[in-house]
Amino acid sequence: MVVTLIDQGLPPRGGRAIVRFMTTSDKPDHAADTAAEPTGVAAQDWGRASADPQYRAAVVDLLGALAYGELAAFERLAEDAKLAPTLVDKAELASMASAEFHHFERLRDRLTEIGEEPTQAMEPFVAALDGFHRQTAPSDWLEGLVKAYVGDSIASDFYREVAARLDADTRALVLAVLDDTGHASFAVEKVRAAIDADPRVGGRLALWARRLMGEALSQSQRVVAERDALSTMLVGGIADGFDLAEVGRMFSRITDAHTKRMAALGLAA
Repeated sequence: MVVTLIDQGLPPRGGRAIVRFMTTSDKPDHAADTAAEPTGVAAQDWGRASADPQYRAAVVDLLGALAYGELAAFERLAEDAKLAPTLVDKAELASMASAEFHHFERLRDRLTEIGEEPTQAMEPFVAALDGFHRQTAPSDWLEGLVKAYVGDSIASDFYREVAARLDADTRALVLAVLDDTGHASFAVEKVRAAIDADPRVGGRLALWARRLMGEALSQSQRVVAERDALSTMLVGGIADGFDLAEVGRMFSRITDAHTKRMAALGLAA
């Protein structure tokens, strides 16, 4: 769902942001759930970790952002299906949309289970995420596929990195809702076939992918502007948070994964 993004420049409070756009990422080699044995908060369960009110607030924000991202993903896939050129393609997107809605339900139910109101948890993320989608509405079927595959995969990579710092219960849920719904291989197959049929398509889609990157970073500045607990967890300040050097390494890994994804599509990064 959730473009998850945080500005590499780490702007002052009020400019930091994170939002997931959609769960359609193919899983990168550096995925957080294959990391070393967890320690600190990552080795605790929710019952222990949530005793820290700042950590609890950060997780509620994280789940709220993911939940709205999944709900938006469901809506967007339904819209993208209208652009599909064949009935087979429409059915494929409908199946993916259903998977995204089930992810939303799991996040909504988890928020309720821990005593939070799901709508309130999602609300801070609505304006920026909706704004991103308005600014990047695809003009055709292929642009929609590239948007889902490239833009949303960056968000998925980021959330997997964050998941390594979460308590065991929350980490398991986050990784489960990041599972690829099948959009990754579907998008690669369709985009590469289109480029093979007309090589000129590649140049247009490469420019589109670069625009998506820019818009995603711009819109991320507007998200959770005052969500201090979440921002603190991402850049340090809660046990097992990111130090600045690790933030840099994290973004290097995400950038490398993006470059590989563009190559898989047959596009220049």
